[in-house]
Amino acid sequence: MIHSRLAMTLGEAIFTQRSIRRFRPDPVPIADLELIVAAASKAPSGGNSQIARFLAVNDPGLIREFGALYREAWWAKRRDAEGWTGPDDLNAAERAQWAPSMRLADEMGGVPCVVFALSVPPNAEGSVLPATQNLMLAARALGIGSVPTTLHSSVEGRFREMFGIPPEVKFHFAIPLGYPAGNFGPTKRRPTWETSYLNRWEGTVPWAPGEAADGPAS
Repeated sequence: MIHSRLAMTLGEAIFTQRSIRRFRPDPVPIADLELIVAAASKAPSGGNSQIARFLAVNDPGLIREFGALYREAWWAKRRDAEGWTGPDDLNAAERAQWAPSMRLADEMGGVPCVVFALSVPPNAEGSVLPATQNLMLAARALGIGSVPTTLHSSVEGRFREMFGIPPEVKFHFAIPLGYPAGNFGPTKRRPTWETSYLNRWEGTVPWAPGEAADGPAS
């Protein structure tokens, strides 16, 4: 069966998945790409609409062309959000925070593969997000890194022209894929008692520090 190669446990895949933004140049095997998108296709969708579409690109020339567009889009987003136009506009703390994303913006044109997560009408994003996570978890199980990224409206027309994407198809994510030039998890995340609630907004979860193991006293 096609999924028999996904031997990594779900727990290991989830708890060691992280945003990978540095990639080795090794190509992603076509068999692995097939398995990754097959996993994406198994995700639930509203009314079983199956509206998610995945455009995989492994042609180096096309990826180089997209890389230039992606870098332009990345800086356009930073200009809108922070007023930055280039690396010299960042202070030392900002450089440290944004270094991995800036590096990906510079290096996107050299990644082995990019998968674009798209959708056909009704273009419901909620029916694409689960498929995207399935895709990235399957990639993790195969030792392939990924990270979901977006574009800027200023480049969308050229992006669509570059890949022949019709206007009724909605873009959601650009996901670079490749073997990491680094390591997967464990990752550092805020503790769940800070980000999760029970029964009401800001209701304390039983596993929060200082709470009884079986929940608040009655």
